[in-house]
Amino acid sequence: MSYWNTIVSSYESAAKGFWNYLVDPIKDNGLPNFFYFLILISILIWVLEIVVPWRKKQAIIRRDFWLDSFYMFFNFFIFRVVLFAALVNVTYDLFVAFLELFGYKGGALIDLSHLQWGWQLVIYFFIADLAQWCVHVLLHRVPVLWQFHKVHHSVKEMGFAAHVRYHFMENVFYQPAKFVALSLIFGFKLEYAFYVYYLATLIGHLNHANLNLDYGPFRYLFNNPKMHIWHHAKHLPEDRPYGMNYGISLSIWDYLFGTAHVPSDGRDIELGFDNDEDYPQSFWGHLVEPFKRKK
Repeated sequence: MSYWNTIVSSYESAAKGFWNYLVDPIKDNGLPNFFYFLILISILIWVLEIVVPWRKKQAIIRRDFWLDSFYMFFNFFIFRVVLFAALVNVTYDLFVAFLELFGYKGGALIDLSHLQWGWQLVIYFFIADLAQWCVHVLLHRVPVLWQFHKVHHSVKEMGFAAHVRYHFMENVFYQPAKFVALSLIFGFKLEYAFYVYYLATLIGHLNHANLNLDYGPFRYLFNNPKMHIWHHAKHLPEDRPYGMNYGISLSIWDYLFGTAHVPSDGRDIELGFDNDEDYPQSFWGHLVEPFKRKK
């Protein structure tokens, strides 16, 4: 019953908070409204794709452009009201209940909230990205999880909005670990999660953009379009059957753990996965496909 109350209260607060979030141009903590931030960076990066495209023969309105644009608003906004708020709160309560079995009495397990805010931001960014890297590896290696992740890899032409084509179930794997566990374990303040989230969204858009970028020597730290294109390669090397370049915002984890693979300029490589020509092409097809019984 307590978890049910958590779900109900989450939806009540989410509905009110989401409305205020959209109509208020500036949040209470001084951050720009994410709705407008997302539109702004999408337009700016799309303009760059038009002016200085990496794949010059790719259409301005590329294949599935409008489908991926819909995914952007579904995953970032609609899903968060329908399910995500309750999911995070219930996961938090369950995680606390689990820790209480081992004598946990509240508070952060490793409290870093006393650090100067700049250090907190940097540490949070690295820890959150490492957590996502680990989940991303599992999405490729665990067959059940891969069925959900296939939605993202069904992209056949890369552009900024391909960043947000993913099955809503991926939020179930990524978000509680990144925001709930990190906040509970390390005691980071919530507003720092927003800063990291804004930065990660910008980097994710750039990683999937039709832009000739690798950031020079910083490519060993930050993920980039010329590295991430190989993550979407249809034909994988024999020694990497589960893929490569799992980094979300940072590439450093792939170089540290030996999963980096950038053999050449991947501008024109074929994207997708085996037998992707038979994969559904619609939003509803994507939602249902992972739940189908596989032979």
